[in-house]
Amino acid sequence: MAGSAETGKTDFNVVVVAQKGRLTYEALLFAASLRQCSPDFSGRLLIAEPQPGPLWPDDPRISDHGALEMFAALGAEILPFDSAHFGAEYPYGNKIEMLAALPSQEPFVFFDTDTLITDDLTQVPFDFARPTASLRREGTWPKPELYGPGYTDLWRSLYDKFGLDFESSLDPDQPDEYWKRYLYFNAGFFFYECPRVFGDLFRDYAVAIRNDPPQALCAQELHPWLDQIALPLVIHALGGGRDTLPAGLLDGTVSCHYRMFPLLYARESDHVIKVLEEVAAPNKLKKLLKAHEPIKRNVYQGRGAKVRALFDQDNLPRREAAIRNRIKSAGFWMR
Repeated sequence: MAGSAETGKTDFNVVVVAQKGRLTYEALLFAASLRQCSPDFSGRLLIAEPQPGPLWPDDPRISDHGALEMFAALGAEILPFDSAHFGAEYPYGNKIEMLAALPSQEPFVFFDTDTLITDDLTQVPFDFARPTASLRREGTWPKPELYGPGYTDLWRSLYDKFGLDFESSLDPDQPDEYWKRYLYFNAGFFFYECPRVFGDLFRDYAVAIRNDPPQALCAQELHPWLDQIALPLVIHALGGGRDTLPAGLLDGTVSCHYRMFPLLYARESDHVIKVLEEVAAPNKLKKLLKAHEPIKRNVYQGRGAKVRALFDQDNLPRREAAIRNRIKSAGFWMR
């Protein structure tokens, strides 16, 4: 896709993965928020949808016909893809396998469906030749054993497995054996100039780690972290890193990866709440979104406001687990 000679901007595609159930309704909110907050976005909005096959015991396709009609009204295209390696056993693998169905050599930005666009996406200065992913994460993987390999040896074993330079991936500003020293992302968004190149590496690395992990990883849980274990290796191999986007845009003023509606109401900004409730207000969309219980309870029936009242948004607990526990204690947790 050619860039504009006047603006220097490059057109790009936006893709999320949706299937029947929760992801359908999150994807509707995502699409509606993109259209409201980024009206100048001129690329394709693709809803990647896994197709039935041997790795899916049930049909994973979107079953709500009203939702399919709404996607079309929002200018979103359904993009079918096949599951050859993951499927129901590891649905996070959808974000890996759908890349093979995207248009080759066209820049793309992937978002998880549990994301809202909250400002103009076209103003983000993506460098599609230098990929990155979300830095809004905690140190969820690995978990070094007391007498086992530390962070350095665990991560080095993966870089060595794929012939990658480990030392250049490190953040020298962070101390040795502290998880932030090592390249690690949340897979809530990522981008690159060609989905096929990115997807081939992502698939090959993830499958190889799952099927034949390095000996150093023998005590490490790979599920459900496999996509986030492979992702930094892909980004590093393609010349990307942790600093290829200005801070504060994605996972900041332009997008919000809220993950669950109680967490959204507990910790996100007033602007994010305003965008969510405005986007969800039109009656045609409201009738569809009410089919998803967490949206119905939190957005339309006021439970979200009750969750928000449990917290001082300027003084939140540092760890997400503490936020979750307080919501659960109040009886408001749901996904």
